[in-house]
Amino acid sequence: MKKAVIITVIVAAVMLGSCGSIETLPPEPMIEFRTFTVYDSIDILGNPAKAGKLTFYFEDGDGDLGLDPPQNPGTDPSGNLFLRLYRKTDGVFELAGPSDPLYPSEYRIPYIEAEGQNKILKGTIDVTLMYLLYNASDTLYYDFWIRDRGGNESNTATTCVVVLGENGTCSPE
Repeated sequence: MKKAVIITVIVAAVMLGSCGSIETLPPEPMIEFRTFTVYDSIDILGNPAKAGKLTFYFEDGDGDLGLDPPQNPGTDPSGNLFLRLYRKTDGVFELAGPSDPLYPSEYRIPYIEAEGQNKILKGTIDVTLMYLLYNASDTLYYDFWIRDRGGNESNTATTCVVVLGENGTCSPE
């Protein structure tokens, strides 16, 4: 009987010791820039184009990231990934306006739902940007941020500087 009690206590201690505390994160999303890749592509009409793939890491403490598909595609402008384009002009980076042909759209991160008791979401997201009207010398970078369904905005992250005429991948230094 004594051995059974001792074994039960040891098993209980091991089980409790193996249970770590539940990780908690703030409800505001956090993002980190990982890479930006420029490569040759083809647009939907079969014309040569350039593309850029932005990859970033995210964490969301309350697991409410992503949006449902729009009810009326093409008429619902709401997004949850925002990009601000900076273009090099006469050797100086300037914020590009909406009339700039490389001006980015808002993007929609699809609805993500965390499974289980802990609602924390972590992962990486890839976003492809198409460049149809560009010059090989176009030099740019982006500031970007995300917003969750609760309206919480993340920090702002910044890509590396890219030249659209040069294929390759850059990452934070």
